Amino acid sequence: MLIKDIIEALEKDAPLQYAEDFDNVGLLVGDKNTKATSALITLDTTEAVVDEAIAKNCNLIISFHPIIFKGLKSLTGKNYVERAVLKAIKNDIAIYAIHTALDNYKKGVNAMLCDQLNLINQRILILQKQTIKKLTTFVPKSEAEQLRTALFNAGAGSIGNYSNCSFNVDGIGTFNANQVANPTIGKKGKTHYENETQINITFPKHLEAKILSTLFKTHSYEEVAYEISTLENTNQSIGMGMIAQFEQEMEEKDFLNYLKDKMKVPYVRHTQLLNKKIKKVAVLGGSGSFAIGAAKASGADAFVTADLKYHDFFQAENNILLVDIGHYESEQYTKNGLVAILTKKIPNFAFVLSNTNTNPVKYF
Repeated sequence: MLIKDIIEALEKDAPLQYAEDFDNVGLLVGDKNTKATSALITLDTTEAVVDEAIAKNCNLIISFHPIIFKGLKSLTGKNYVERAVLKAIKNDIAIYAIHTALDNYKKGVNAMLCDQLNLINQRILILQKQTIKKLTTFVPKSEAEQLRTALFNAGAGSIGNYSNCSFNVDGIGTFNANQVANPTIGKKGKTHYENETQINITFPKHLEAKILSTLFKTHSYEEVAYEISTLENTNQSIGMGMIAQFEQEMEEKDFLNYLKDKMKVPYVRHTQLLNKKIKKVAVLGGSGSFAIGAAKASGADAFVTADLKYHDFFQAENNILLVDIGHYESEQYTKNGLVAILTKKIPNFAFVLSNTNTNPVKYF
């Protein structure tokens, strides 16, 4: 088992193409072609976590948060980031971070948070835009079925609960091959008329390289005519946050106590109680102030997130109960979820759950 095999297995569910633009995800330290001994799964990569990896003979750390977020101009050990990276390099330990790619995965961070709270009927709160692309190409009519099938097998043509979706138009294609061309049909120097089928087919953006490779491999023409466009349609499986609900509504104070119990937090910060029942709940693990508007628009009774600033709480405007449970606390079960995902995919490999508490915030 190479490190790249583990990465590929994880990225089939949470492709890095869906990480946010500001993020720094992927293999941050190490060689992907190195043989993996075992992998330590953690929320953050700190010096203590690297020490734990050394002690447990793990030469791969799979971290939710990236230890390298901003550019490093030196590696002298002057801060915790550089010290952790240096220690990992000295001990031949690779570091991989998945962060917002897992945030945007339908069964990722926020689904894990919903599961911890026993919330049902989960759906994504903020759908990520421009995740669907469309391929338009032209192929001899006699080869259209073969090409369509190859593209379907490569992952194209799935729309919601439907697969093998395409739109096809028959017409006449023309071309004139010059003397250095090597046409598969037609003759050099003579305009050729061919009965062709225009195939239109959608695909998720992370499969673009695979779709184009399949197109070129399957198509018989020396020069393949095609175009790719980005659609405004949204993929219901990609995006930030979740909106879900309890089976039974509960009083606000009962809800807050329930949060403290389920999330194992000493206290929560919240807006004014509104004297209404809580049933529909929006969640967003980590810093979620940007999603307050979406939570309100969804009709949620409460929004559970973290890192709310003083003025963020005013945005509730007596329409929703905002609850800040802490950044670490809102994402603490992510490493458990990652272990579950990876163990199911690669059952014969050792994925070790880190027992290092990396929360830098302490309570008195």
